[in-house]
Amino acid sequence: MSNPYNVLFLCTGNSARSIIAEAILNRVGAGKFRAYSAGSQPRGAVNPHTVALLKNLNHDTSQLRSKSWSEFAAPGAPQLDFVFTVCDNAAGEACPVWPGQPMTAHWGLPDPAEATGSDAEIALAFKDAYRMLHQRLSVFTSLPIASLDKLTLQKQLRDIGRMEGATAKAESAA
Repeated sequence: MSNPYNVLFLCTGNSARSIIAEAILNRVGAGKFRAYSAGSQPRGAVNPHTVALLKNLNHDTSQLRSKSWSEFAAPGAPQLDFVFTVCDNAAGEACPVWPGQPMTAHWGLPDPAEATGSDAEIALAFKDAYRMLHQRLSVFTSLPIASLDKLTLQKQLRDIGRMEGATAKAESAA
């Protein structure tokens, strides 16, 4: 495929879930997809637990950074084909107008950055987020996107958001 699909993952802080999704999709969808991430109120730094997990799983973290979603609504930004929110806060916020009318879906899951407890418990929360996102992205990358009509594809995208670990807003999204 000459032009990969551009996918943007959104979260409020852009420090954990959306960054993890970006890293996973850039690996499992290499050549077919190009992933990006951003936040409505970016923290300005990637969560150190996110970096540690991704490095431990041999992901290249050198290009990962916490950034505003306004970068992707600006002139010269990549034309987006898909925009997925991975936290309930971002799903409820008024998003910028995305040029090209990308397909959207909410894939909410618990925020590992809010995990408390021992180092092992916090690490487990990040591993769980990674596992759930990896599962969803494996299903997404296996979809025959080019051969699906828009309504069928939209239903598939919503169904992916309802997979294991979905937060209440994702499960009830119509």
